[in-house]
Amino acid sequence: MSLAVVYTRAKLGINAPLVSIEAHLSNGLPSFHMVGLPETAVKESKDRVRSAIINSHFDFPARRITVNLAPAELPKEGSRFDIAIAIAILAASEQIPREQLEDYEFIGELALSGEIRPVDAVLPAALGCASRKKQLIIGSDNAREASLVDELAILPAKHLLEISAHLHQRQLLQPLAKTLFSQPTANPKSPKKPSAELNEVIGQHHAKRALEISATGGHNLLFYGPPGTGKTMLASRLPGILPALTNQQALEVAAIYSVAGKGMRAEINSRPFRAPHHTASAAALVGGGSNARPGEISLAHQGVLFLDELPEFSRKVLEVLREPMESGEIMISRVAAQSRYPANFQLIAAMNPCPCGFLGSQRCSCTPDQINRYRSKISGPLLDRIDLQVQVSKIENRELLNQRTQVKGESNQQIQQRISAARERQINRQGKINNQLSSLELKTICPLNSQQQTLMDSAINRFALSTRGFYRVLRVARSIADLESRETVATEDYQEALSYRITSESRQTN
Repeated sequence: MSLAVVYTRAKLGINAPLVSIEAHLSNGLPSFHMVGLPETAVKESKDRVRSAIINSHFDFPARRITVNLAPAELPKEGSRFDIAIAIAILAASEQIPREQLEDYEFIGELALSGEIRPVDAVLPAALGCASRKKQLIIGSDNAREASLVDELAILPAKHLLEISAHLHQRQLLQPLAKTLFSQPTANPKSPKKPSAELNEVIGQHHAKRALEISATGGHNLLFYGPPGTGKTMLASRLPGILPALTNQQALEVAAIYSVAGKGMRAEINSRPFRAPHHTASAAALVGGGSNARPGEISLAHQGVLFLDELPEFSRKVLEVLREPMESGEIMISRVAAQSRYPANFQLIAAMNPCPCGFLGSQRCSCTPDQINRYRSKISGPLLDRIDLQVQVSKIENRELLNQRTQVKGESNQQIQQRISAARERQINRQGKINNQLSSLELKTICPLNSQQQTLMDSAINRFALSTRGFYRVLRVARSIADLESRETVATEDYQEALSYRITSESRQTN
């Protein structure tokens, strides 16, 4: 029978749906037809596969060849199907045995010489292969990334001839040996490159406290103040005090980087820190393109998205953040398909009070119209979604100059241990961190007594809090209590949470 079926994986967002490669040889003039909604790169694989088969000393069938990529309604893109197509043609022409093809999945690009080249989006394909309990034959350069998946037999190969020898049982491919380095998710506390210490920042104790609270509950944070006060420096210290990713979180982040074509992260258990320039477009932030690749907000999943000089971003660009900040995911729609990417990021932003940054001093030359245009780029709904809005003031000369007697604060490791303990309390109590609590859950977890109700009633009127803003204050207060190891939220916790809200009136007077 001149028919063979080989299995591989397509790329659809962070998913890798199963694709069956069906090769059929029939009588007629020699031709090569490919059906099943292939895109340009897939259609070009006909020439790569033909040359690879011939240069590997196989016979390319001089018959009518029909290759079907099923299911037909699923768009196929990239060169990831080359190996599967070549194996299907060789099996259909009885040059390799087809009995064991059911036990494998094949992914990789073929060079004209028959060598195997790496492709992107390998990790989602490896996860899908493991769910079917099949063995994955893949290029050697992609093997390390695929090894992050437990309970998956990975057979790396460098050439089409090696795969043929394995299927003929002449020289078997050796399964990839799993090591602690090749599957770092087994050791979330593995050593990592030392990060900049928070205690290197001079002064700014109020801002450091806000940064610690933000890390405890995963809250969004805005630093506001004149240039040179340490806003960017503070934000860059946040990754050093955040807890390491869990096994599942590390796999999620690694899958996004794999789909984005960025390969394997150097420190798989560290939380991502993305800092796009203010000239970035909306598509660069949320993702896009003809193939709908993930953007910066998805690359910051389970980590930090830092937007420095926030008002310098286009208002249209900033507005696209509103929905994913609430939902934790982004849907990119195209005519051919829809791609859903996770985007559960923590927003950290920094801004000046005016274009020159020196509002309220003799150095400021900004007109009221310039200041209004500068601030109007940040809409009220976006600002309302930022839990902590902290003013960072100029450092006193005495504190700046007297560095010899400056008392060093806690190390990143000490702060991280305290934050990790607080997050563990949150997980044990509610199964999630505080910034993910719904309004209904907050009524149970943060009940208000009569004194606290009076305080919040006054705050709603004074700060013009919206309903969203009210619940965000409750979440921050809950994080403060967790940081202090308190089971119940005290009145002073609500007072401190309210102190981290910058009203429009206070911004105008700075």
